[in-house]
Amino acid sequence: MNLLDTLKERILIGDGAMGSLLYSHGVDRCFEELNLTHAEQVQHIHEAYIEAGADVIQTNTYGANYIKLARYGLEDKVKKINEAAVQIAKKAAQEDTFILGSIGGIHGAQTSIGTKEEIKRSFREQLYCLLLEGVDGILLETYYDFDELTTVLKIAREETDLPIITNVSMHEPGVLQNGIELADALEQLEQLGADIVGINCRLGPHHMLKALESVPLPNRAFLAVYPNASFPGYENGKLFYENKPEYFEKHASNFQKEGVRLLGGCCGTTPEHIRAFAKGLTNRKPIQEKLLKNKKAKIKIAEPKEAQKPNLLEIVKERHSIIVELDTPKHLNTSKYFEGAKALKEAGVDAITLADNSLASPRICNAAMGSLIKQQIDVSPLVHIACRDRNLIGLQSHLMGLHTLGITELLAITGDPTKIGDFPGATSVFDATSLTLLELIQQFNEGISLSGKSLKQKTSFTVAAAFNPNVRHLDRATVRLEKKIESGADYFITQPIYSPEKIIEVYEATKHLDAPIYIGIMPLTSTQNAEFLHNEVPGIKLTDEVRARMALFDGDREQSTREGLKVAEELIDVALEHFHGIYLITPFMRYDMTVHLTAYINARLNIDAGKKVMQTTGVMQ
Repeated sequence: MNLLDTLKERILIGDGAMGSLLYSHGVDRCFEELNLTHAEQVQHIHEAYIEAGADVIQTNTYGANYIKLARYGLEDKVKKINEAAVQIAKKAAQEDTFILGSIGGIHGAQTSIGTKEEIKRSFREQLYCLLLEGVDGILLETYYDFDELTTVLKIAREETDLPIITNVSMHEPGVLQNGIELADALEQLEQLGADIVGINCRLGPHHMLKALESVPLPNRAFLAVYPNASFPGYENGKLFYENKPEYFEKHASNFQKEGVRLLGGCCGTTPEHIRAFAKGLTNRKPIQEKLLKNKKAKIKIAEPKEAQKPNLLEIVKERHSIIVELDTPKHLNTSKYFEGAKALKEAGVDAITLADNSLASPRICNAAMGSLIKQQIDVSPLVHIACRDRNLIGLQSHLMGLHTLGITELLAITGDPTKIGDFPGATSVFDATSLTLLELIQQFNEGISLSGKSLKQKTSFTVAAAFNPNVRHLDRATVRLEKKIESGADYFITQPIYSPEKIIEVYEATKHLDAPIYIGIMPLTSTQNAEFLHNEVPGIKLTDEVRARMALFDGDREQSTREGLKVAEELIDVALEHFHGIYLITPFMRYDMTVHLTAYINARLNIDAGKKVMQTTGVMQ
């Protein structure tokens, strides 16, 4: 009988982990390459699983596709590696052993590599290799990206009549990473032609059983489960798994009661875990009907509390707006910082922006300082969030913390790489880019976490994105702005601009956008400051004229300050004619300079308003 006919009659036992078992034996490179270099080692693992009771084994081809093999320089060996894998499995198999060609997901729990078209091409190549070698079925396993799985399932279903198994990986019990309910996902996979639908990886037996309690039996397809041995631990630089095989034996009959027909293991499982599953099934008769438990009630998501003040987006759309960057100290003496924040509040700024360890140098946490100036000085903080320092867990925790503190104005940035900072040994995380962070923030505004779990309350973040106009091709930079708007950016804040012509150029290039723009103005303090910014800081360029003007007063701090302010005032004059938003950057805690410029802007706006009144009343006819 073939695989599906056999599953109609009895429950089958699958094999366990291949990669994590090789890893535990000291292999720390491309596992699939071993099909060519250490075929006997792979064959012995297959034989160990069969001896332990596995009816179904999978080829050592989980990552044997062009995209993943390219990371090891093996992209030209896709055909050879897949062919060898099937041949090794056939040598190990017994007469009644079924061999599944394994094809793993490419978009992982935290990483995304390859475009959809690249994934489709890569999948087809690997699929054809496995089919030509004569496998008994195709196993699509460990798919975190449900869209990717449905895409490749459609391709596989068109190319073969062999049984197709589709295993998704849950982010948490009953929910996929993108928030899709497990029951809905399995039903959709069945409708798309999967013969066996199920779950594998990340979670152990306990949570998988809990998830299955609310999943009905498929209408046509069979149900598969491949749990991990446990959550992984980390010791002496290596991952390890805790659970004992006896734990699997106790759960085998429970999986049988939930309607599972194909029962194997994933990360951390060994032949002993598979032996325990086989031993735990006193009979192999599958159930035909099932009573559902734990039907999930819809969780209500509370609306955010109504804001007491208008947000920056509302302000800048209504009138001219001034925000000022005042970076938190690199030390623990905060007295001057609070003096500056208070002076800026009294000068009339709409918000104080706080960078997130700019130039990859540690400063006092901007969320902490933002909360304090909000409470003690009653000024709105605009907190920057860099993707450099936090993984996806930390980013979500940070967002929840900011919401709890009542901080709702954010700037999403990718962040400067750590190598430019004063801790060159530090590592950059970059689980997310500014685009994916924008999407995450908008998802939080819907009350949903990255995994799709309810936050039980919607956040009310207004989020800005960075814009560097100091580039050769402003049209390309504008296209990126459009992508950021699609991802959820409400408005933009630019890098400092030092050319009136550039401000006008930015206006012409972006006037079709609905999102407002705050033009960045940073007063210069000296010729050394000007040269440093021009030559060493990415994204900032000064004109030759400005550099020459600052050079005239080399060594004279007072005159340099005056000239720096004069340059900034000239830029502000042009910016106010074309934009509602002005973003002042305070240099070296010289808040006296940004206070001066704030007063200058307000005076200009008052003069312009007075002129309009006089024109309206006819005084200036």
